[in-house]
Amino acid sequence: MENPTWIKKDKRLITSILLNMIEGLLTGSVIGCIFLTIDSLFQNSFDLRKLMNLCILLACIFILRLVLYSIGYTLGHIGGSATAKYIRLFLGNKIKNLPLINFSKYKTGEFINVITHDVNNYEDVLGHKAGEIAKNLTLSIVTLIFLCSMNINIGMVNLILALLIIPFMIISFKMVKKYGGIKKEILNDNVSDLIEYINGIQPFRSYGLGGVKNEKINKSLKNISDISYKFESKVVPIGCIYRVVEDISIPISIILGGNQWVLGKISSSEYVICIILSLFISQLMGNLFIDLTSYKNLMISKKSMDNLAAEKEDNYSDIEFKPNNYDIEFENVSFSYVKDQPVLENISFKAKHGEITAIVGDSGSGKSTILNLISKFYEAEAGDIKIGGINTKNINGEKVLKNVSMVYQDVFLFNDSIKNNIRFAKPQASDEEIVGACKASNCHDFISKLEKGYDTFTGENGNRLSGGEKQRISIGRAILKDSPILLLDEATASLDIENELYVKEAISNLVSKNKTIIMIAHNLSVVKNADKILVVSNGKIIEEGNHEKLIKKGGKYYSMWQAETSTQ
Repeated sequence: MENPTWIKKDKRLITSILLNMIEGLLTGSVIGCIFLTIDSLFQNSFDLRKLMNLCILLACIFILRLVLYSIGYTLGHIGGSATAKYIRLFLGNKIKNLPLINFSKYKTGEFINVITHDVNNYEDVLGHKAGEIAKNLTLSIVTLIFLCSMNINIGMVNLILALLIIPFMIISFKMVKKYGGIKKEILNDNVSDLIEYINGIQPFRSYGLGGVKNEKINKSLKNISDISYKFESKVVPIGCIYRVVEDISIPISIILGGNQWVLGKISSSEYVICIILSLFISQLMGNLFIDLTSYKNLMISKKSMDNLAAEKEDNYSDIEFKPNNYDIEFENVSFSYVKDQPVLENISFKAKHGEITAIVGDSGSGKSTILNLISKFYEAEAGDIKIGGINTKNINGEKVLKNVSMVYQDVFLFNDSIKNNIRFAKPQASDEEIVGACKASNCHDFISKLEKGYDTFTGENGNRLSGGEKQRISIGRAILKDSPILLLDEATASLDIENELYVKEAISNLVSKNKTIIMIAHNLSVVKNADKILVVSNGKIIEEGNHEKLIKKGGKYYSMWQAETSTQ
């Protein structure tokens, strides 16, 4: 098997395979004992003493096989689990270091399947299939050699039919590669669809799509069923045909051996043992075909892991990031999530430290992408992004993010205590600092009223809290981190009036300090006092200035302001 440098196979796996091979040889030696017994019967030399000796020999072989099998089986599982552990840790770190653009290009199901299903499959290959294949292959070779040594004619017939496994395996491998690959892709889609279904179960039900009417999830499950049936219908017949072909060795051996026995060329004991060996070889080759087909199928998972391991990671360097100030400057920056579909085109602006820069514009115009580029969640395709005059292109994203606090419309909370959800912004923070940040973000009062206070668990993604409560906790994080750069993305959107007032007051506490602040808001009354307002449309900055200047210009911003004030 291949051994890429990123996979560190446990040495116990090699030991396990060797023990399986030895155990296979001992299994073959049992045939020798049977032959001695049959030969003694036909030679009329069988007695109680010889029976006892053969029984003792078989008992010793059985005990030795049991010991070798137990050790080999245990080492195989331990070695396979140890290797799988390393693979999971490696791939987990790999995903952590991938550019965020990858999570826009690929479905969630692909990542989940690689870390779970694919690693489990590869562990099965290491812990089970590799040892079984080595054992059956060794036993088949030894048995064929023994049969040929007893009777070259019968042995050659069995050898030729056994070697037919090669063309049948080639056909089987092609079918597995084709339909197993399709099955893998459909399984990725299925997992993604299931995650989407579970996360969206509430709106699905609200539109009467929670059950059988949800065509997408039903189609996804039907696709899995169909491809599983198709996979089996293409692969299983190949094995059945080969097994029929291989089983022909038994009647041929009976006829060929019988003819030689009639002519007196072989003894009765040799004839019987040749038939037994022919039957044994047929079973071994059938098992070997199944094991090799399963091995090939499971190794499709290996390819998925290789693909993920080969993905290019974020650029990491040793360059220090210590800007003298925190001015943010874009110089002819372009970016696209999908090739030839630009989201931003040659945009340039400067957000000064100590000032508030607001970004407004239509949905999908590229506003949030600007914040993601500042945070180095994404890398610009063209142009330069500078912080304090330092180009961040070759700076580690983590070094930039240490200086950035973010408050987004969609708040993510871990299924942990409120205290820990806030503390992860500053792991060394004391309880007093956390309480102070929560008071400044207007969430201390509602937290104190909870049964367990700051130790209350938020639920999965904060589902035990309201939108406004989650937003205020998010602002508490930003206050606790106290970074020189603050990014706000629609922080007051989708909130009721009471929560919006709480959040606005919390934001005012957050922006009162000397920071570089860039905020996105759909409500222009929120940004009218900003030092600079950027109006974005179709990936370009079409207007720039403060509120009064843009109103006098009478352009896009003026139209948006008129529309908002007339509605109010």
